[in-house]
Amino acid sequence: TTTALFLADNQGRPLACASPQAGNHHDSFRLAALFEELCVLLEAAGIAVAGLFLNADSAFDTPALRQACAARDIEANIARNRRATDWQPDDDTFFDPELYRRRAVIEHAHAWLDSFKTLLVRYETSIGNWLAFHWLAFLVLFLRKINAKPTF
Repeated sequence: TTTALFLADNQGRPLACASPQAGNHHDSFRLAALFEELCVLLEAAGIAVAGLFLNADSAFDTPALRQACAARDIEANIARNRRATDWQPDDDTFFDPELYRRRAVIEHAHAWLDSFKTLLVRYETSIGNWLAFHWLAFLVLFLRKINAKPTF
């Protein structure tokens, strides 16, 4: 099994994909390095990350990710992992539940990616091929979004 981190915009359009990881690790495995990789990809594409909002579920509630977001001036709206009491600060870190509801767009993006059978089966053994298929899927999803009929 292979997993990867994706960043999507507020409309669910995938923007960046980190290097794939073995699926036998927790979501927070190498999270700071993978998040840095995502930010570098966005900046290389001319997308400024300062001032953006990051919605993430409690699996990503780690000090490393919160520090990486703060270093890049990204507003981290991450659900608290109440089980990780060993590092939780005493302060009341900001969390906006209304904004957090928008996290569903990344879940929808993952579901749309799963509709591509080439990505779902995951027979690729080359990281380059794996990433190329994902970027191709991102492009198809983007084209579908920009060609969508307006809804009134």
